[in-house]
This record gives sequence, C-alpha cells and structure tokens, in this order.
Amino acid sequence: MNEKSYLVAGSRPWNREVFDRRIRGLPGDWVFVDRPDVLTPQSVGDLDPRYLFFLHWSTKVPAEITQRYECVNFHMTDVPFGRGGSPLQNLITRGHTSTMLTALRMSDELDAGPVYMKRPLSLEGRAEEIYVRMTRLAAEMIETIIREEPAPRPQEGEVVVFERRRPRQSEIARTGSLDELHDFIRMLDADGYPRAFLVHRGYRYEFSDSAQHGDHLEARVVVTRDEPRDTP
Repeated sequence: MNEKSYLVAGSRPWNREVFDRRIRGLPGDWVFVDRPDVLTPQSVGDLDPRYLFFLHWSTKVPAEITQRYECVNFHMTDVPFGRGGSPLQNLITRGHTSTMLTALRMSDELDAGPVYMKRPLSLEGRAEEIYVRMTRLAAEMIETIIREEPAPRPQEGEVVVFERRRPRQSEIARTGSLDELHDFIRMLDADGYPRAFLVHRGYRYEFSDSAQHGDHLEARVVVTRDEPRDTP
C-alpha cells in the first residue's frame, strides 16, 4: 500500500474539480491547496509530501519549499520555447493550434527546471475549455509520475521567453482579420481573465463565447459604463 503524501496546488475552480474527480482517488494521501497564504514551509513540512504538483499557480513558491521538495509545475509550452507568463495567449497570438504540456521541476529560474515528461495539447476552443483540458491531461501525467517516479532531464534547445500580458492588452485592435478577432476573444474567455473589450463613447463592451460562421462572428457582449481602471 502506498502511504506517500502528495500536495496539489491550483488557483482556478476547474483545478479543484479535476482534483476531486480524478486525482484524489489515486494511491496515497492527497491534499489540495488553493491559496498562497496556506502554502508555507511549515504546512508543507507537516505533510512532508513526496511531490508537490502545481496545476495553475501564478504566485512564487518560497525557495524553502522548492529546494527541499520536488515541486512539479505544469507549463503549457514545449520548453525551453515559451518560458514565462501568459503561455496560452502568447501561443495563440503566434498562430499555434497545438502545444505540449510540460511537467517540469521548479527551480530558481522561471520555467527553466528539468523536464519529467511532455504530452500533446490542443489549443482549440475557449480559453476555459483549454485550461480544463490541460488540467485533465495534467491529472494523467500526475498518475504516471507517482507510479514511475521518473528522473527529470535538463531542457534542450533555444530559449524563448514569453512576457506576461497586462489587462490593457485585452483591448481589441482596430485592424486585423476575422480569424484573428475570433482567436483574440476566445483566448481571453476564462473565469478570472480580463475579457476582450472595446471602449466607445463612454461605454465598455466585453466579448465572450465567440463563434465563427463563415463571414461573420457571433459573440456575447456585456456593456457597462467605462469607469477609470487602475491597469498596469
């Protein structure tokens, strides 16, 4: 019987859903964390996990944790291509329709750690659909990792670093094709992300649920008064 302990961290609702449905039932003792303030060296030390798995986590993990335990991050690019922030949006704006989901060990340098494994991942659909698909795939990879305990291997190839997108970059460009507009709306269409928007004559128009039909798009639009926003 496997008595090892494991910790899974995820900040999005779909992370918890996949944990409850697919990960919790794997061999071992499992704990789920969804807030950075409870992920402390003391709390992790009390659990003493064999692995810590990070499904969707934008907060820096304390070095006291990453240096002592095997912390496995799931990153949506074929590293070393695409290290850095906003990987989904950066991939779609570059025209990618698929990618690799990489399980890598956290290190002092962002997304630069050695790789346990990679699996193909489709980038079709709304952002939230892609994130759910990614989390389900990560659950399969977690099962393989705890069963086989593979040794991670150093990354190879040219390093390409993505910049994290800012809320103001969700404003729709005044030029571009219909295909580009559809991709722009869908890549931001997820809970917790700033939706694609336009500002016109004092109103803010936010777009979601884009569907492309030949020579036109259909989308859900929410209209509000445009209030000054503190965006970086």
